[in-house]
Amino acid sequence: MQYIHYALDLGTRDVVQVELGTQAYVRLVDQENYEAYRAGENYRYYGGLAERSPANIKPPYQGHWHLCIDLGGKDGDLNASVHIIQEVAPESNKRGRRKVK
Repeated sequence: MQYIHYALDLGTRDVVQVELGTQAYVRLVDQENYEAYRAGENYRYYGGLAERSPANIKPPYQGHWHLCIDLGGKDGDLNASVHIIQEVAPESNKRGRRKVK
């Protein structure tokens, strides 16, 4: 199977944004599942069929990830670009500060 592969070190606030020229399968897998993916065995992943572009995926935990993009065995041209965007943390409740004398 032909696929596009990116090795990524991601944190929990990172969002992987994938721009696609056509619908494709976009899967985020850890090392163990990447090896199973490559071997054609059963594996677990985050993501799935992206029918629209861009497709966004957040890793569930910090670590080394593999992003695999493919056409699910169909023929065609596969073009993709990948960007890592860091989520902005929500503003905490700001409290006014007063000088204490």
